[in-house]
Amino acid sequence: MRHRSVWFFILPGSVLLFLLAVPLAALVWRAASADFMVSLVAPTAFSAFRISLTTSVVSTLIVIVTGTPLAYGLARWRFKGRAWIELLIDLPVVLPPAVAGLALLIAFGRRGVFGPLLASFGIALPFTTAAVVIAQMFVSAPLYVRAARIGFAGIDHQLEEAAITEGANQWQLLRYVMLPQAGRALLSGAILCWTRALGEFGATILFAGNLEGRTQTMPLAIYLGLERNLGVALALSALLLIVSALLLAALRRLEKD
Repeated sequence: MRHRSVWFFILPGSVLLFLLAVPLAALVWRAASADFMVSLVAPTAFSAFRISLTTSVVSTLIVIVTGTPLAYGLARWRFKGRAWIELLIDLPVVLPPAVAGLALLIAFGRRGVFGPLLASFGIALPFTTAAVVIAQMFVSAPLYVRAARIGFAGIDHQLEEAAITEGANQWQLLRYVMLPQAGRALLSGAILCWTRALGEFGATILFAGNLEGRTQTMPLAIYLGLERNLGVALALSALLLIVSALLLAALRRLEKD
């Protein structure tokens, strides 16, 4: 009887695993049989890879620099409006990508809320590489801030009190006590942030467009490749799959250590 009841769990779970594994395996198999390396070094694929790598690294670094102090303040300080700030930070995670892209366009587009002000300084953000970075930051920053906030919140308050007793100021406390203690959480958040930035599509195509050599990232090149060059689409899809798997494996290893 007990043996039969086990299948009640195994069968439904197997269906879901099948649904997850088969499409990914089919993608890798099809990409490998379609001159993977030849398609990967094609000008379109190489340009998209270069733009994706550059913009995702830049956006992740900016998020780390700006998001770490914010996460620290949210984790360690109590102030009015804190819950609303946390809601604002987490909101892009659940927003449809198209809504995120439209919001960025309305805010920073040429006819947007801040468009005329930016134009007065000679700045035009939409359909530029900078727009790609901003779109990636918008959708990926919450993942880093959330992980960093949890990391900072988990630090023993006695360490903080001891450092303050010894005369440490807020900067010294953050640099020599909090950052080393929360280092693993910060690294995990950075990996999640970078992975999300690499795969960003919806907000980017609305705010930055799909201009080859300028704003066309790997997800956008895959979208265009379905119509123009399936080999490039397959090669870039397989590459993103491999990179994402490696980053997630590194994240799992980091969580176990």
